[in-house]
Amino acid sequence: MPRGSDERNPVYWYYGSAGMAYGIKNNAFSYLLLIYSTQVLGIPGTWAAMALAIAMCWDAVSDLLLGQWSDKTQSRLGRRHPFMYIGLITLPVCFYALFNPVIEINDGNKFLYVLVMALSIRTAVTLFEVPSIALLPDLIKDYDARNKWLMLRHFFGWMGGNGIHTVNMFFWTGAYGFTVATGYAIYGQVGAVVIAVSILLASLGTQKVASAMPQPTESFKFSEIVREIRQIFQSLKNPNFGALFIYSLIVGAAGGMSTALYLYNVTYFFQFSGMQIAITGIFVLASPLISYPLAPAIGRKLGKKQAAIGALLGAIFLYPIPYLMTIAGYWPEAGSWTSLICYSFFVMTEVVGFIVGGVMLDSMMADIVEDSEIKTNRRSEGLFYAARSFGAKAVSALGIISAGLIVSFVGMDGIKTVAEMTPDMRKDLASFFLPTYCSLYFVAIYVMSRYRIDRDIHNQNLQTLGQRAGG
Repeated sequence: MPRGSDERNPVYWYYGSAGMAYGIKNNAFSYLLLIYSTQVLGIPGTWAAMALAIAMCWDAVSDLLLGQWSDKTQSRLGRRHPFMYIGLITLPVCFYALFNPVIEINDGNKFLYVLVMALSIRTAVTLFEVPSIALLPDLIKDYDARNKWLMLRHFFGWMGGNGIHTVNMFFWTGAYGFTVATGYAIYGQVGAVVIAVSILLASLGTQKVASAMPQPTESFKFSEIVREIRQIFQSLKNPNFGALFIYSLIVGAAGGMSTALYLYNVTYFFQFSGMQIAITGIFVLASPLISYPLAPAIGRKLGKKQAAIGALLGAIFLYPIPYLMTIAGYWPEAGSWTSLICYSFFVMTEVVGFIVGGVMLDSMMADIVEDSEIKTNRRSEGLFYAARSFGAKAVSALGIISAGLIVSFVGMDGIKTVAEMTPDMRKDLASFFLPTYCSLYFVAIYVMSRYRIDRDIHNQNLQTLGQRAGG
């Protein structure tokens, strides 16, 4: 990585490293939670989907209120860090308990246990991730520099989440088997430790600069909750925010469906072993390395919106090709190493597109802060990123709901081995999944195209706020 002024700034690295905690949690919910719930705990796919649906409804309320609360918190630690330190305590503990049940699990309590753990982990993620990422608009004002800071955060998120996933496939869940609790338990233990270290470094490393930031002019008051809710909706009426929020919800359903079905697809559709799945993870580790210089460069050249649209359309074009070629009989033999290498190159390239698109979208969200401040006279970073967090959590929540229903419709609830998977079930799996996935992404990209803030408008917003402050 080239060293520039950002790389010489320690806060740049501390801010970016926070992505590792979110990446590990998101990877676990997206790839493992459904198969863990159905094949280890024995919960039907529809019931596992129900637990996540309830948790998502809770997110819809709690995320926005906490984002507004962190925007208005008056503390010598800064607006964000009191919440981040609570997340330091709660998120690792809850992550550990999900995969290492702290009570005896039986038919009467297994659904309730998954529900409580899902609610607890999602709340803990909100406590850390929302205030942490909301530091960016105060740290960096430049239109293009924000892309680089967020790319580093995505880099750590993908390296952390996919890195532990790859090790998990080699040595833990992939080695013991997807129906055995032992591998998941080790994964939960190691993941909890890495999450704790990531949150601790990010919180302490950004503490000094956060404490020096201006305090909000008004505090959050539960006694005036109606006024707080009115202000939330006033901020969220920003049309540029609306485009990104609706995009996040739609993509949440599409991307979450894909990641929740990932282990079903690679295990039962492509017939890869645990070690082969781990090798695919090694290929994916190259994606953030490629994206690190690529995303800021494309953002400077095309602007954030056009860069996001181009990268996402490229990824969506590539995604269904291995499935369609398999059904048509043109893909290498299922489970073969030739199939694995071809599949891994497709996935690596797709992930580059998704990373670049994700970085641009997070950076576009940061630019809404100043656009909204001009109209409301409030900085609402926490609120906007809380709403973004709700959309991102829909990646796992809505995805698991959809994936759980597909698993049940296809008849895969009781499937334990590849031999039990019939050709008709494979075809049904792809037929339910691919058209829904691709259609949702196309609709989401159209909605996102309604976003209107470009480099010139952002600079005008900064100039207006500067004049207002000077006056």
